[in-house]
Amino acid sequence: MFSSCITNKDLVYLQDKGDKSSEKLILNQLPKPYRVQVNDILSITVKALDEELVGMFNPVGDFGGANQSQGGLYFNGFTVDLHGNIEFPILGKINVLGYTIEEIKEKVEQELLKQYFKESAEIFVTVKLPGVQYSTVGEIGAGVHTVLKDRVNIIEAIANAGDIPVTGDRKDILIIRQYPNGQKIHHIDLTDINAMQSPYYFIQPNDIILVKPLKRKAIGAGQTGIQNLTTIASILSVLVSTYFLTRNL
Repeated sequence: MFSSCITNKDLVYLQDKGDKSSEKLILNQLPKPYRVQVNDILSITVKALDEELVGMFNPVGDFGGANQSQGGLYFNGFTVDLHGNIEFPILGKINVLGYTIEEIKEKVEQELLKQYFKESAEIFVTVKLPGVQYSTVGEIGAGVHTVLKDRVNIIEAIANAGDIPVTGDRKDILIIRQYPNGQKIHHIDLTDINAMQSPYYFIQPNDIILVKPLKRKAIGAGQTGIQNLTTIASILSVLVSTYFLTRNL
């Protein structure tokens, strides 16, 4: 009965499980820069001393501002097509597949100076992703979420989605990640402090976080010892009542 209860070991994040190496644990190094993939949407703005010169490159309104909606970005942003290109005003198609944001910024700047501007224009290009968008499914609940940051770890992502209920399996979180050659499934144990050193501790855009239910939920066991005791007592009460009723017939 008590072994079927959900214990603190199942619920507490980033526990020190007695590994001596955890005493000298260093946070995971900064994740490798994200490389743009097909169907990503980029926010690209061009600025210069003379704003009239760059007006044709920028959508009307505060495209790069914090108030820019996802819907506005979908219609006004630069979508990476199936060939890895974006269609940029004047410059035409620019291949960005597999490039980092910084590399795309430098590439757009170079093309603008080569084809349209002079060095004296002093242009400044900003390239951003629309935050980190990811999906959750399973015991955590289904939804698509966006965090307006460049780096988001999985603890932040789960907190933003409303946290995992006590019936969710924190010891085997599945991360479905998109790669150029397809999707791969990765596993991470969030009850272990060593998860902070995992290469999957920081999520990437378009990740899917899948949380499985604990086996206790699948078999209908209670979440605490009291719940289990109450369930067993109810079953015994029904059995005893049935026995006496049938005996008196």
